Amino acid sequence: MNYSIKKNSLRILCLLFFLSILSSQTSIYAQNNQEFKGKVIDADSKKSMALADLIVIGTNISTITNSEGEFLLKVPNAFMDKSVSISYLGYKKLQMPLRKFKNKKTRISLERAPTILAKVDVNVPENAKALVLKALSLKGENYVNDETVMTSFYRETIKKRNKNALLSEAVLKIFKQPYTTRKKDVITLIKARKKTDYSRLDTLALKLQGGPFSALQSDIIKHPYYVFSANNIKDYTFSFGRSTQINNTLVYVVNFKQNKNVTRPMYNGKLFIDANSYALTSATYNLDVSNKDAASRLFVRKKPREVTVYPTEASYYVKYRINNGKWYFGYSNILLTFKVKWEKKWFRSRYTLQSEMAITDWDKNLTAFLDRPKNRLKSNTILTDETSGFADPEFWGAYNIIEPEKSIESAINKISKQLKKS
Repeated sequence: MNYSIKKNSLRILCLLFFLSILSSQTSIYAQNNQEFKGKVIDADSKKSMALADLIVIGTNISTITNSEGEFLLKVPNAFMDKSVSISYLGYKKLQMPLRKFKNKKTRISLERAPTILAKVDVNVPENAKALVLKALSLKGENYVNDETVMTSFYRETIKKRNKNALLSEAVLKIFKQPYTTRKKDVITLIKARKKTDYSRLDTLALKLQGGPFSALQSDIIKHPYYVFSANNIKDYTFSFGRSTQINNTLVYVVNFKQNKNVTRPMYNGKLFIDANSYALTSATYNLDVSNKDAASRLFVRKKPREVTVYPTEASYYVKYRINNGKWYFGYSNILLTFKVKWEKKWFRSRYTLQSEMAITDWDKNLTAFLDRPKNRLKSNTILTDETSGFADPEFWGAYNIIEPEKSIESAINKISKQLKKS
């Protein structure tokens, strides 16, 4: 008994020691960083601009606006003399000194880029498919080809109908392999949190394919075989859309869709290709889910026999950023919608799974690759299986995240109330 008491006392002392270290680290983060909040809007319409990029010039620090155009940017004090580049597809790039940012309610207006489409479209290449193949072949010239350590913010949400059923977030380290190699990227978990109890929901018995690795796999340049493999590219039809501009640079728009005689699930969407370097700058695409059984097998990892599950929507968005003339994976957003039908229930349930990954910092840190990274996530990891609670109010320290559309705690309170009602 005395041994047990001593053992428990030792555990408590260790826990208190760990918490004191965590608290002191959080305090250091707060002292060494400035935090800025604000909103990016259209200068004319005053509408919010979702997915606008904010990058601290001369550093690898960045963030992205949420669906309401809001942003949260944390910058070390050593960089307070820098400026921030704010950019959005079809708009003039804006540079704004950090000294003009406010801790709260910084309002940034972006102006539309001059329309030169009539002149631009004259110079569009004749063969859209050839342009796509060229963009894929130039990954060695256009993209970062060093072993790179990236800091990433990642969020997963699951909604049942329109109600939040699960919410989880994490800060990750990504050991990104060069674009010219087939070596697999490695992801390690730094910090993670979640708050929900879905024991009464269908998600208890349902495992959907997803997680941080799915976000990385939306990088078409690094993983082209998921969309444009050597065997299936002949099953697509490519055509040109109207050209546009990104940061005052001409960008070709290529539409693609699967051929009508193809019945297996394939993709359709748009590719945005830089006219000067032929680099893919962004892409938006959707999976054809009309073949329910085949589409279901792509996403559902585990389910009870008495349940029928099939996707009704699968959409993807990937964006690249450029630094010193080289492009790199910067952001992805995946939205999956499913119908779930139990044999003994009259009505179907609709679930929406959304995941976002934003690269907020990166470094060509070769020494980090010499040691085997600890806490490696498996390729089939679902974040909610790895995370803990919201106990630490200063959880995120100095890390940049995507500002939530609503307060996280507010969303969690709604989840808890909904669960109590059910």
